[in-house]
Amino acid sequence: MRLGSTRAIVTGGASGLGEAVAEAVSAAGGQVVLLDVNPATGTATADRLGERVRYLECDVTSEAAVDGAVAAAVHAMGGIDVAVNCAGVGWPKRMLGRDGTMPGDFFRKVVEINLVGTLLVCKSAAAAMQTNSPNADGERGVIVMTASVAAFDGQIGQVAYAASKGGIVGMTLPMARELAGSGIRVVTVAPGLFMTPMMASLPEEARESLGRQVPFPPRLGRPSEYAQLVAHVVENPMLNGETVRLDGAIRMAPR
Repeated sequence: MRLGSTRAIVTGGASGLGEAVAEAVSAAGGQVVLLDVNPATGTATADRLGERVRYLECDVTSEAAVDGAVAAAVHAMGGIDVAVNCAGVGWPKRMLGRDGTMPGDFFRKVVEINLVGTLLVCKSAAAAMQTNSPNADGERGVIVMTASVAAFDGQIGQVAYAASKGGIVGMTLPMARELAGSGIRVVTVAPGLFMTPMMASLPEEARESLGRQVPFPPRLGRPSEYAQLVAHVVENPMLNGETVRLDGAIRMAPR
């Protein structure tokens, strides 16, 4: 599948990793619909990226909202070939903190956004993709999910976050196996320390300190580098059912 001819939806597409993916797809000549909960940022990003990019407000935790947004994206672009899941939160909280134990609702909310939200987008996008005409390789679509290195070496305070991202890793192979008969590939990317809006809110000294923890290159990852890997996943038909760490060889310390 060629990036320049794809019709993609990108969750969390208004900023950060999702914005970088949308920019790469549109620059190659493809169409993109950004799905995000922030209308002001989403509209501004779509306007900046040009006429091949549209924005739709969507809360990925709402099944009805996701199904409606996917249907609207299919109508706007004439179909969906690629779905990239970048929506998520990274809220930290200890199980046993100074302010008491972690509320169950906090854990549920992180899992609902990061894991359940990803599943809702994947199943709705896959239902749309299976109606596509297959290409010469029998391929009808590509789904990319975003996990994190925290799925493998989560730090103190990341119980909820690591559980949600570990769930995405766990879904990857069975989802790829199930969708193989429809010609739909599934790949997960597990980024390390990247310059996202959350990182950008930290003082420069703190960002530089975090970047030096990466063996090589000793810096925070750039969203464009995440987008480069997504583009390769889309275009390489043998990438399927796998989680790829994109982390500069970092292995996170306990804290």
